[in-house]
Amino acid sequence: MEFAYDARTEELRTRMLAFLNDHVLPAEPVFAAEHDAGHAWGRPPVLQKLKDEARRQGLWNLFLPGEEFGAGLTNLQYAPLAEITGRSPFIAPEAVNCAAPDTGNMEVLTGFGTPEQQERWLKPLLDGSIRSAFCMTEPEVASSDAANIATRIERDGDSYVINGRKWWSSGAMAPECELLIVMGKTDPEGPRHRQQSMVIVPRDTPGVRVERGLHVFGYTDGPHGGHGEVVFDNVRVPAGNIISGEGDGFAIAQARLGPGRIHHCMRLIGMAERAFDLMCERVSTRAAFGKPLAQQGVVREWIAESRVRIEQARLLVLKTAWLMDTVGNKGAHTEIQSIKIAVPAMAEWILDKAIQAHGGGGVSQDFPLAELWAHARTLRLADGPDEVHRNSLARRELRRYAAV
Repeated sequence: MEFAYDARTEELRTRMLAFLNDHVLPAEPVFAAEHDAGHAWGRPPVLQKLKDEARRQGLWNLFLPGEEFGAGLTNLQYAPLAEITGRSPFIAPEAVNCAAPDTGNMEVLTGFGTPEQQERWLKPLLDGSIRSAFCMTEPEVASSDAANIATRIERDGDSYVINGRKWWSSGAMAPECELLIVMGKTDPEGPRHRQQSMVIVPRDTPGVRVERGLHVFGYTDGPHGGHGEVVFDNVRVPAGNIISGEGDGFAIAQARLGPGRIHHCMRLIGMAERAFDLMCERVSTRAAFGKPLAQQGVVREWIAESRVRIEQARLLVLKTAWLMDTVGNKGAHTEIQSIKIAVPAMAEWILDKAIQAHGGGGVSQDFPLAELWAHARTLRLADGPDEVHRNSLARRELRRYAAV
């Protein structure tokens, strides 16, 4: 088994680390100041400068495996690059045009979009000139079961009419958001997993109403385009805006969520490494009760356990990426669910210990730890809660014993 990165990955990793250290990390305080000065839901100007620099350096659309639209990297090659962006998750992913929900929406349009849909929407997303939103979750149903979705998408002549209410619509609060991908039911009486469809809705379509932005543990989550509550009131779009076809929505959602889950986990490892670095630096420079914090037994336990957990998680993510490359997303289903359970919990635990090591500073805005913790905790719900993944994973494992 070969654990070394190949030559192309190592070269891109070196460039990505330099971009992070020379451009992204120095831009964090500027980003925060611009965000506080009136860009709560939008893109602070410094972000556009970073995007221009990333494009100049060829660090752009690295997440898409095909060379037609992306950089032609495998999941295994992309993993260490995404991990680096996770060290500054509120800036770096968008700076290299690898930020959710745009990545997932681009994957949907790449895999299922018509040539016309790709020309109209995929190209500007790949160019980074617009942003998008994904509208799946609903406030009135338990959306961890996508079959519960109640929003209606009804055919009317050469149009579809959409009625419903969505929330946690990621990306909907970004001023640059021009495209909504909406999941709803076209056939409520059909087979359970053939009732749903996905449709493209331009944000400026009459009847689309973004009612409010939702906060995440008190944060606007604006750097990720925010999360909106969106009402669709007799929204009419051309029939050509359906993605793939009626009844394909559930399958598209599953295809979209697999890569999305591993991308989150890749970045979470970078977040955990950032927290680990901050914790080690802090305890090496502070003393309490007559000796440095780094010499306290409990602190050393945190550090040792953190390193073990990071390495375990990274290896499982790399195995998952390799399986996705070699046997496909379906063949990697068990591992995708495993990392979605393990990696957010790992990052949350390490961030908690880093916060504890920083004392009052850890929960303040003077360090990134509190906001990173809020993001890691949220990812135990996003793309399916822990409990759903655990139940599904156990069910798959038990099938092997059913005959016995």
